[in-house]
Amino acid sequence: MGIGAGFVYATGDFSLRRAVPLQDTSGKYGEVILNGKASGYGYNAGIYVKVNDKLSIGIDYRSEVKVSVANGSADFTVPSSLIDKFPNTNFSTAIRLPSTTSVGVGYALNKNLKLALDVNYVGWKSYDSLIIDFVQNTDVLIDLHSARCYQNAFIYRVGAQYSLGQNWQVRAGVYYDSSPVKAGYLTPETPDADKVGITIGASFRIAKRFSMDASLIYINGMKRTDTNLESGFGGTYQSKAVVPGVALHYT
Repeated sequence: MGIGAGFVYATGDFSLRRAVPLQDTSGKYGEVILNGKASGYGYNAGIYVKVNDKLSIGIDYRSEVKVSVANGSADFTVPSSLIDKFPNTNFSTAIRLPSTTSVGVGYALNKNLKLALDVNYVGWKSYDSLIIDFVQNTDVLIDLHSARCYQNAFIYRVGAQYSLGQNWQVRAGVYYDSSPVKAGYLTPETPDADKVGITIGASFRIAKRFSMDASLIYINGMKRTDTNLESGFGGTYQSKAVVPGVALHYT
């Protein structure tokens, strides 16, 4: 049996570009660009039990992380006659990244080959709205309250690990990630859909106490068509991503 816990400090950039439905004399539409730095804190904890030589079980929890933008910049481009109505100003916002509860089972078919099954329950319900609080408001520039209404979702994963001697292990897997975005709430900035991921990886023991992991994930988002209930904006979306990773371990 083993237990573990960790601390998370998350950082990132917030950037959003939106149209302002006003035209200047040349027919060009206005826009606003929001930029800011975000950060937040969280934790994780887990327990691992090796039932026998073949079967192992693990459970872990990763907390919700609230990332906040305290002093972002809002830069408006509008007709000169309306600059007083849309002044460049600062804003604040916060987004709650979801918690994740995971249960995994591993089974060793023989001394070299291990199989794994994971189920993740992701608390996306924490992202119920996007709120932009402008420091300076006018009679037309008001704070933004946009409904998101995400729902909790599951991710299902299967994988295998094969040992190529004492110092090398290779891995491969696949997962299905169900979208938390309900019909009518899809937006261009977060056009989420059900996704399928393919993963490969390897571990190498460099020395007795030092090892390295490398991984690569290919994610394919399903094509999805939707019209947002709030804005009336509709579209068809499809996304792909490639995520490399490296980890170093010292025992």
